[in-house]
Amino acid sequence: MEERRFEDRKEPEIVYSKSVKAGKRIYYLDVKKARNEDLYLCITESKKKIGEDDVPQFEKHKIFLYKEDFATFTDSLSDVINFVKSRVGDIESRERMEKASESETIAEEEKTEEEKPRRGLLGRLLN
Repeated sequence: MEERRFEDRKEPEIVYSKSVKAGKRIYYLDVKKARNEDLYLCITESKKKIGEDDVPQFEKHKIFLYKEDFATFTDSLSDVINFVKSRVGDIESRERMEKASESETIAEEEKTEEEKPRRGLLGRLLN
């Protein structure tokens, strides 16, 4: 019997890939080819964390989705997204949210001291 070491295993070939930056996370959507030539989807969530000694580390989680499950998965994903939309209304993209937040921050920074809301006990007394 031939002994195979883990290092001898060949990583499945990536035939198509997309990445989605989402704040502190990046999602990789990789279409891979299995040994039997079938294609499947590997979804990887990668999140940067600062480890010991301030060394950045990446925490990764993977989901493997096989082609025979694509239809039910996409139907269920659409159903869940529509449920959330029905509860909270339209969902803004992360890019729009970040741009709006940047605009608010700039506007806040440009306010004079008199225009800025006062906080704490002194603020309540003066308002």
